[in-house]
Amino acid sequence: MANAQPEKPTFLQGLKQLPVAMKFTAKRDKLFVPLALAAVIVPIGVGVLLGVLGLGWLWMIAAVMMALLGVMLVLNLRANKAMMAEYEGQPGAAAQVLQTMRGDWRVRAAFASTTSMDMVHVVIGRPGVILIGEGNPQRLKSMLGQEKRRLSKIIGSVDMREYIIGNDEGQLPLKKIRTTFLKLPRTITGKEVNALETRLTALAARTQLPKGAIPKNMRPPKGAFRAMRGR
Repeated sequence: MANAQPEKPTFLQGLKQLPVAMKFTAKRDKLFVPLALAAVIVPIGVGVLLGVLGLGWLWMIAAVMMALLGVMLVLNLRANKAMMAEYEGQPGAAAQVLQTMRGDWRVRAAFASTTSMDMVHVVIGRPGVILIGEGNPQRLKSMLGQEKRRLSKIIGSVDMREYIIGNDEGQLPLKKIRTTFLKLPRTITGKEVNALETRLTALAARTQLPKGAIPKNMRPPKGAFRAMRGR
């Protein structure tokens, strides 16, 4: 099974998607609107004050740019929080987070899955191969072990890590996926990442893996976070 990687939006596409992201965030985060307003009012107010004091109205240009930057920063932070709250506890949530991460991450969502909604996602990146388990921890241990044995035959000496998503001790909380992945040491080159993906595709084709059981009804509105992909 080969999951297509989401295409990175162009600058204009990102601008068009901003209203969707703002609407999604404002609906789920009561602090977003007040913080966004503050991000606009404070720099604009300072710019006007400097103009009145005779220091030149060119400050208004800088104030407007600061206001726009402030709104974008607030949107990014609050939207990520709203997204995590929306995803928390939903089957396939980790895959959704992984597919919006910055950098060259090749995500195979639900590379292995069961009818009980236990699933193992495979991620290939500069740190090597990473297995992400979602579902019942006891059943996932067996699934992760099986996938590790299968993948070890094609990845050679490349580093392989595994995580189980959850909030219990020894598990990886959904909200910490991005920071955890970005801190991992880069041990292979981009060329080796491409080679690993080719081998993984061949393995999936040989074993005729079924499609992953990731429900679509838990996803946010289309385009809501593509504008911020990689934030």
